[in-house]
Amino acid sequence: MNGITKRLFWITLTGSLLMASVVQAKLAVENPLDRIVAVVNDEVITALELKAEMGLIKKQLSQQNTQLPSDAVLKKQLLDRMILRRIQLQMAKRGSIRVDDDMLNRTLENIAAQNRMSLSQFRSALQSEGINFESFRENMRDEITVNRLQQRQVRSRIVVTQQEIDNFINNQKLRGGEDKEYHLGHILVSVPEAANAQEIKAARTKAEKIVRDLRANADFAQTAIALSDGQQALEGGDLGWRRADALPSLFADWVVQQNVNNVSDALRSPSGFHIIKMLDIRDNQPQHMITQTHARHILIKPFDETENSDARARLEKIRERIIAGEDFGALAKAHSDDPGSGAEGGELGWVNPGEMVPNFEQGMNALDVGELSELVRSRFGWHLIQVLERRKQDVTEQVRNKNANDAIRARKLDPAMQAWVRRIRDEAFVQNRL
Repeated sequence: MNGITKRLFWITLTGSLLMASVVQAKLAVENPLDRIVAVVNDEVITALELKAEMGLIKKQLSQQNTQLPSDAVLKKQLLDRMILRRIQLQMAKRGSIRVDDDMLNRTLENIAAQNRMSLSQFRSALQSEGINFESFRENMRDEITVNRLQQRQVRSRIVVTQQEIDNFINNQKLRGGEDKEYHLGHILVSVPEAANAQEIKAARTKAEKIVRDLRANADFAQTAIALSDGQQALEGGDLGWRRADALPSLFADWVVQQNVNNVSDALRSPSGFHIIKMLDIRDNQPQHMITQTHARHILIKPFDETENSDARARLEKIRERIIAGEDFGALAKAHSDDPGSGAEGGELGWVNPGEMVPNFEQGMNALDVGELSELVRSRFGWHLIQVLERRKQDVTEQVRNKNANDAIRARKLDPAMQAWVRRIRDEAFVQNRL
């Protein structure tokens, strides 16, 4: 570091500390019960924010029947996560990544639908559990923002070539195919990027003690929450279900030889020491036959909610004209607000399951061949749907290629994400006052 660089560094550091001191003094006047628990670049995390997050995570862990660690352990893990999230939100802001209210509302509606509720019912359910809906809503905005940042910075930069896919499939055939999925738990004891021999030895010693404790029947989820530096620590280290070919080679070489409840040795990687537990194993028999629907539709899109009833009335009249014998295709060309399909007489071609928004797909699937739907509402507007044909389609080849692509991408993603998270954490100015 030359003289100019050093001066710039200390000017920046001093400025950050001064700003944090000013903010802390202001908070102390406004709320003497609050205090700063971390400084992240030019922002702070307060004790009240940490307390609110503590309440949410305790509810979540209790619902999962996970034994709660001590408050001190939980605070440390949670503050580390909050610091990383704050760094990412700051990066997203600098990169002009924004989540508008429409996108946020659609996401909340989808979450409510997955729980078989309307948005208002979902809101009431959260409030009945003591969760403030507006806080939940803004937390969800932050989650979407962070996901978009990660997509831009990491996921979109992972390249999978057709040659890699072909080689992957050929290797699978030589091995007789992949017929198992593994439910894994993961604990990471991280090592700094430029760690010295003493730091590496300390991390190895810690990891080996964790392995001994786990093999002596220590609770894995509780241990992960208390000691793991991994991103899934507060989920008890749960990595979910993975095929071996979708795992980093470091893990894949271990899992295919293991039984349920086996615990790995401390596995070394550039990011630290990994400990894996085999939580469960199941057969993987993907379905490669799907039902495709050949459909067409007419869309009438209201400009805003005040025109919603007018849009519906317009489409009702078009439906009556079709029932009276007028040509669906001609009316779609004349009236549909879907510029793509409208020009083709409403033609959507062969539609695979999951390609359409849920309300549209539900309305389409309820129709017999040749039947004309009632009016269907989606976030795009009002639809009139007609099913022309249905067929069973063998998509084994497409599924095989997609699975290979997903597996290779997942294998590359884990180490890339870990390296990126460590880099942005190291580059940020962070002062942990907990």
